[in-house]
Amino acid sequence: MTDRAAPTGCIGWVSPDSGPVVARLFHTLLGLVFVIAFGSLRAQIAPLLGTGGLSPIAEAVAGARPGGWLATPTIFLWWGTSDAALRGAATVGMLAGALALVGVWPRVGLAIATLLYLSFVSVGAPFLQFQWDSLLVECGVLALLLPRDRPQATAHLLLLFAAFKLYFESGLAKWGSPLGDWLDGSAMSYYYETAPLPTPVAWFAHHLPGWWHALESRATLVAELVAPVLLFCGRRGRLIALVVLTGFQALNLATANYGFFVWLALTLHLFMLRDADLLWLYARLPGRSVWGRVLLPREEVRAPAWPRLRAGLVAAFALVYVTLSLATARVELGAGAGRWATALQRCAAPWHVFNAYHLFAQITRVRVEPEFAGFEAGAWRTYGMFYKPGPLDRAPPWVAPHQPRLDFMLWFYGLRARRAPPGYVRRLLTTLCEEPERAQGFFATPLLEGPSHVRVQFWRYTFTRPGEAGWWRREPAAPELVKACAKGQATR
Repeated sequence: MTDRAAPTGCIGWVSPDSGPVVARLFHTLLGLVFVIAFGSLRAQIAPLLGTGGLSPIAEAVAGARPGGWLATPTIFLWWGTSDAALRGAATVGMLAGALALVGVWPRVGLAIATLLYLSFVSVGAPFLQFQWDSLLVECGVLALLLPRDRPQATAHLLLLFAAFKLYFESGLAKWGSPLGDWLDGSAMSYYYETAPLPTPVAWFAHHLPGWWHALESRATLVAELVAPVLLFCGRRGRLIALVVLTGFQALNLATANYGFFVWLALTLHLFMLRDADLLWLYARLPGRSVWGRVLLPREEVRAPAWPRLRAGLVAAFALVYVTLSLATARVELGAGAGRWATALQRCAAPWHVFNAYHLFAQITRVRVEPEFAGFEAGAWRTYGMFYKPGPLDRAPPWVAPHQPRLDFMLWFYGLRARRAPPGYVRRLLTTLCEEPERAQGFFATPLLEGPSHVRVQFWRYTFTRPGEAGWWRREPAAPELVKACAKGQATR
């Protein structure tokens, strides 16, 4: 890869570090991520968040009205919260992402998609409270700072800082794990077996030698604490970080289903490259005429109107962004935050733009899975879900970039099996009793139309050993939870 300018037929100007080729490709790929995120959400939005859903947005919006937009930034304060309104918002989000994907008014499309996704995240708990949901909002806001026809070094630096935060803060959280599992090398011995939604590759990875798990546990710390620092050490440092962190995400992609997260993280990796690097790759791609029309149109660099004002506004936002991001990190990573940092974090939290990241700070050592069943005619019928471990001979599924959010959340419920069930589980049990057709989309097994009782059993799942039949073994893990449908009350 060289730093030489692009051929005249590709693009008229190339910035060494903050040029429009990176910006244009980032807009395209971020648009694709928005299409995936909204499409996945739309497919399950009514039974999760709709009227009569497991966590109705209408209830969250009603509770948010006294505080207004500044406390809960969501269009659903005015849009409405019917099932049709929620599906419509998700559809508009998909179309807005598609505009950015094909390069038609890309920043307008990304602005609409970001506003809509923030609107869902603001009132979509617990099903839209994953760290990558906030990361998508943050990337959407930062993408609006990127012009597609001229350099904007500050905006590129902010997106590089976002990538730094994602990895370095997660590394700090692992370093400070109360279990010490990343430092002692034990974390990856458990990770593949206990990840929320593993893939078939996870079974094979779990059975690698213990010395390898110890090595990759400590290598993860190095990747997340050292490689991000290289992002600010010149082009060579960024390329080394690109290789290390892309390999890290490839392992995530192969062994677990994290929805759109890996693809969004890889999109951020673009800012570890220069325009010249991308053009070097572009020159060797098949179908260059198609890619060239989408990403590299022939346009001259235009002098921006009000250049000092624009630069001043971007610089002011950069100061606010970095300050609030650091305040949030001090609070959420337990760095002895003072009163001012706590106050700033509280102001910033509703907007999901100034985030801190602490992915897998410690690894769960047991996998406890809830299993639902209905009782009728003197027998229990087990309700198998599509994506969670169930039948012992069924391989873990490939499902990403779709994220089945109920399946994912039930992993957290299994970790707290001996506690009272959270609200969405109580609603699910009520739905299985009273309106099973509303919950059928979550289950591969046909649901009983009028069960007298429903129950949750808890099982501890472990991978089989090499040579054993099937993929999983299981044993009872906690007292079952039984709900009498006629009485509408849950008992243990």
